[in-house]
Amino acid sequence: MTFTVTLAVLASALLHASWNALVKTGADRLMMMGYIAAATGLVALPFLPFIPLPGWDVAKILALSFALHVGYKLFLVKGYEHGDFGQVYPLSRGVAPAIVTVVGAVWLGEILPTAAFAGVALIALGIVSLAFRRTNGAGLPNDPRALGYAFGTSLFIAAYTLNDGLGGRIAESPHIYVIWLFAGDGLIFFLIVLWRRGRAFLKPQRAMAYGFAGGVMSVIAYWLVIWAMTLAPLGPVAALRETSVVFAALISGLLLKEGLGWRAVAAACVVAAGVILLKV
Repeated sequence: MTFTVTLAVLASALLHASWNALVKTGADRLMMMGYIAAATGLVALPFLPFIPLPGWDVAKILALSFALHVGYKLFLVKGYEHGDFGQVYPLSRGVAPAIVTVVGAVWLGEILPTAAFAGVALIALGIVSLAFRRTNGAGLPNDPRALGYAFGTSLFIAAYTLNDGLGGRIAESPHIYVIWLFAGDGLIFFLIVLWRRGRAFLKPQRAMAYGFAGGVMSVIAYWLVIWAMTLAPLGPVAALRETSVVFAALISGLLLKEGLGWRAVAAACVVAAGVILLKV
């Protein structure tokens, strides 16, 4: 991984943690996610007349990706309804890199050096260790449903990471793939939230502005990752992107006041060690 790719993925990590924090702090988290999804679709919309239609092979990958991204959003919203940002976010992101790396090695033949596998393992270990707190930010026992939804979210993340990584490689251009991905995903989730919330979802409000800002963050973050996956193996890119939990730990403790103790600091150091191994 070159320095430019590494820097791009780290920027993606910061943006990703930021828009997730917006979902967590929203009064209606499903509506906030809907605004973010709608914004991603609107950002992609002006580019559609200038890009070719996806071929059949790419269209099949996109169709599966739409379903995986919808499942990811619904599980993530449920996770934030039952748990802290500092707990749900790291657990949902932490399991995915290990899954992606193993599948990438077995399915795609991306056999990595031992140090790279060790780096992925350290990143996953540091991320998951951030999740296991006995109490939430309010000092109450953790809701086990939050862990279940977070783990389900991680499975969707692993699946769409592999699927979109392949789509970006097979498509004429990774940028074209991302435009179709965000346009379709944004429209589908917009319709789902409109069906669930009705006219309240269309009413102008402050949350809509925050959601649209989060949508722009989401587009830039994911665009950077798809681009990076065309230049480097899927496993290391996915693992490095999950350093977003370090940024999430800071947001959780400093902005959301959920607590930032010695465990979060130690876990961040473990993640950093994993990143160094990946670079080596």
